[in-house]
Amino acid sequence: MQVVPGDLTAQLARARRVTALTGSGISAESGVPTFRDAQTGLWSRYRPEDLATPEAFARNPKLVWDWYAWRRQLVAPAEPNAGHRALVALAGCVPTFELITQNVDGLHQRAGSVNVIEFHGNIARTKCSREGVLVEAPADGTDSPPCCPRCGAWLRPDVVWFGEPIPTAALEGAFAAAERCDVFLSIGTSSQVYPAASLAEVAHAAGACVVEVNPLPTPHSGFASFVLTGPAGTILPALSEALARRPRAITEPGR
Repeated sequence: MQVVPGDLTAQLARARRVTALTGSGISAESGVPTFRDAQTGLWSRYRPEDLATPEAFARNPKLVWDWYAWRRQLVAPAEPNAGHRALVALAGCVPTFELITQNVDGLHQRAGSVNVIEFHGNIARTKCSREGVLVEAPADGTDSPPCCPRCGAWLRPDVVWFGEPIPTAALEGAFAAAERCDVFLSIGTSSQVYPAASLAEVAHAAGACVVEVNPLPTPHSGFASFVLTGPAGTILPALSEALARRPRAITEPGR
């Protein structure tokens, strides 16, 4: 059984605001390939610049659309794992819990998490490449890519490509959540992709207790208050169970 440090449980019991950031590691435990892992088989000869940039889509929209259609097929059968479900349980143990994810698979919402900040969008959604509005893709899938019924432009996945800005609402919401939390959980992320990697740094600078949950060390391991080495599907259930057994501390209002 995973041993959870008592000091960490005490920190969580005192916390009024907890913010969690998740990366590809938590979804990999559900069998969802990481972005790099998805460039296998017939896609292995392509670089990220060939498949996940605005320029690539302008150059060859069919290639990019077909790659994301293939990735959607990989994501569709995946189920939320114990790590996803443990975050739902953790949310019920603290007054305010905010969840930010770099993943585009929607598994947190399927596990029961609400008000998730999707930092990089969601692969299940499509939007107009010209107007940026969400559009339901045709069910027959005959066109690759299909056209927007409003203006006739190509539809594209509602994800953030290399070279594109993070949507303003997601960016501002994520940084506000990092700045005002008492405990920041960094889960299954390499902490190397910015601006998401800045979130733990912002929380640390604001005085939060930073907790890293990852199988391997990251650039943030040095300043994290707690480094829990291992898979999220093992560590997070133990953490939520330890917190559920501990009475809530009475605290003054937090930041």
